[in-house]
Amino acid sequence: MGAEAGTDTPWGGPEAPSTAELLTQLGEDRLWLLRQLDSGRWSEWRLDLAALERELGQLIDQAGERL
Repeated sequence: MGAEAGTDTPWGGPEAPSTAELLTQLGEDRLWLLRQLDSGRWSEWRLDLAALERELGQLIDQAGERL
């Protein structure tokens, strides 16, 4: 036991989410970012954020394949 008993995680509960749950949340966050970019938000950062969104998608896919 490395962590102190009863210490909450940043996710609001005493237990960390599973890898599958994290990948699901990352996928949802990626889609939210993509929708924001498609709607014209952050136009000055669009190219950089779109590149990061693509990289995030690739990482999520690779991590999902390793589950």
